[in-house]
Parts: sequence; structure tokens; C-alpha cells
Amino acid sequence: MGTLIWLIGVAIVLTAGVTVNACPPSDRAALLAFKAGLHEPYLGIFKSWTGNDCCSKWYGVTCDPATKRVADINLRGESEDPLFQKARRTGYMTGTISPAICKLDRLSSVIIADWKGISGTIPSCISSLSFLRILDLIGNKISGEIPFDIGKLRHLTVLNVADNKITGRIPRSLADLSSLKHLDLRNNLISGTIPRNIGKLRMLSRALLSGNRIYGPVPETISYIYRLSDLDLSLNRFSGPIPESLGKMSVLGTLNLDGNMFSGKLPASLLTSRISILNLSRNAIEGSIPDVFGPRSYFMMMDLSHNKLKGSIPKSISSASFIGHIDLSHNHLCGQIPAASWFDHLEASSFTYNDCLCGKPLKAC
Repeated sequence: MGTLIWLIGVAIVLTAGVTVNACPPSDRAALLAFKAGLHEPYLGIFKSWTGNDCCSKWYGVTCDPATKRVADINLRGESEDPLFQKARRTGYMTGTISPAICKLDRLSSVIIADWKGISGTIPSCISSLSFLRILDLIGNKISGEIPFDIGKLRHLTVLNVADNKITGRIPRSLADLSSLKHLDLRNNLISGTIPRNIGKLRMLSRALLSGNRIYGPVPETISYIYRLSDLDLSLNRFSGPIPESLGKMSVLGTLNLDGNMFSGKLPASLLTSRISILNLSRNAIEGSIPDVFGPRSYFMMMDLSHNKLKGSIPKSISSASFIGHIDLSHNHLCGQIPAASWFDHLEASSFTYNDCLCGKPLKAC
């Protein structure tokens, strides 16, 4: 009898050991349902998804060491992993992202990036993953809209759905992502306007929205995002004046507004700000270039080409501390190009197709 009790005790201990050291069956089942929705024919990344313990050597899966719950799914179609080097190719995957992924309710990051062929929509239940910090689905063929209640993900720091076929508007709830630092919606089919409450994203440092169909004015509230260092709204359908307040943002270093329908005058604040990469080309900006350049003006690149600028190039531009590249072509500028040491390396193409500019590097006045 004593021996029997001892054996039962050992069995209980062993069973408990298995439970602690392996992922829960529910997590394993959710991963296998997620895998069933995808087809990856060349690399065999899912061949390792066998056995009872999804925390042990399942490619791209990481578990919390304490709870053994699945914490991260990291599947990148472009990687330096030996699996890719051996195959001498980048990844290609088709199929859809199964809603079964939402049963992994302790997920911290979901990276399913650059597989080129994954289609379908973003599962609406993704908004229920309250521990999610990173959602990166760049470089696929995902369509449909960003979930309307995406703002529930209060711990989300990265939202990247660039290079897909996302449609619809930017959800108003996106402004509730109070931890968001990196927003990348580039190269989709997103339309509508930027929500006015965008200024609530006080942690945001990069907002990349280029290559969509977003229209209307840029809301003044965007200047409330005091940590914003990179703003790219290029190749959209924005209109109206460029807000003067953008030039008063304390850390904004890159501003790309090219390829839109902005009109009105060039805000003087942009020329004396901390912005070092400024691209306003291919808009309908008119009036003269403000004569406000000074020692605070430092530009790695400034492109004002293909606008409706008139008058002369201001003489104060010679007092700028540095201008690496400038393009003023395809405007209506006139007069002598001011002498400046950093103009010496520029080609004539930076000044051509104006009304009557002259002087180096164009013909003499």
C-alpha cells in the first residue's frame, strides 16, 4: 500500500513537472490553427512546429520563461537566419492570418513581415490582446480596414502595416494608443482624413503615412505630439496651408510633405526650425521664400521644387549654417543666386526651370 502511494506521488510530481515545463495545450492548439491558415512552400519554417511543447524550438515562437505562455511570434520573410541563407532566397508565404491567433492572450509581439503573399484581413479580435506591444505586418497583401477599436491596445508601441492593401479610414480610436512610438501606414489604400484627436499620441516619435489616399488639411493638433521627430505625409491628397506650428516642434527633424496639393505660403518657421530634411516638392505653394535663414538653419536636404514660388532667392540663405542639397527647380523664381560656400557643389539642375534665375551654377547675370 505504501509503495502504491509513493508511485502515485511520483506520478503527480512528474505530471506537474510536464505542466510547468511545456506550453499549455490551448496555446499549442492556437498556434497549429494559425499555421493551418498559411502556406510556406520553400523554406519549411513550420517543420519545427511538432511535439507537445511549443516553447521548445518552434521556429519564431518565444514563451514567457515563468508562465510558459506564448509571448512572441516573430516570422520575418527577409532574414539573415541560416534557414534563409541555406535556401539562398527570401521568404514567400500565402494564406491568411487566422483569428485563432487571438486565443494566445499573452502575446507581447506579433511580427508576420515581408512574406509578400499573405492576404485576408487583420483579425478584428487582435484588439483583445491586451498585452500586445508590437504589431508588425509590413510587406504582405493584407486588405480590409484597421480594426476600429485598435485603441484598446494601450501597451502597443509599434503599429506597422506598411506595404499592404489596407483600405478605409484611420480609426479615431488610434489616438487612444497612449504608448505608441512608431506608426507606419505607408503604401496602402487608406483614405479619409487624419483624425483631429491625433495630438493625443504624446509618445509618438515616427508617423509615416506616405503613399495613401488621405485628404484634407493637416490638423494643427499634430503639433501637440512633442516627441515627434519624423513626419512623412508624402504622396497623398492633402490640401490647404501647411501649419506654421510644424516649424515650432522641438524635435521634428524630418518633414516630408511632397506630392500633395498643399497651397498658401511657405511658413517661415520651417526655415528656422530643427528640421534638417525638408521636402515640400510637387505641391502648389506660392508667394516668396521667406528671408529668415540664419545660423539655426541647418539642412541636409531641402526640396522646394515643382511649386509656384516667386521672387528671388533670399540673401539670408548665405547665413544658413549648412545646406547639403537644395532643389528650387520648376518654380517662378528670378534674380541672382546668392553666393554661398555650400552652393559650390550644386548642379544647375537644382535651379533650372525658373523664370529668370542667373549666377553660378547657372549662366552669369
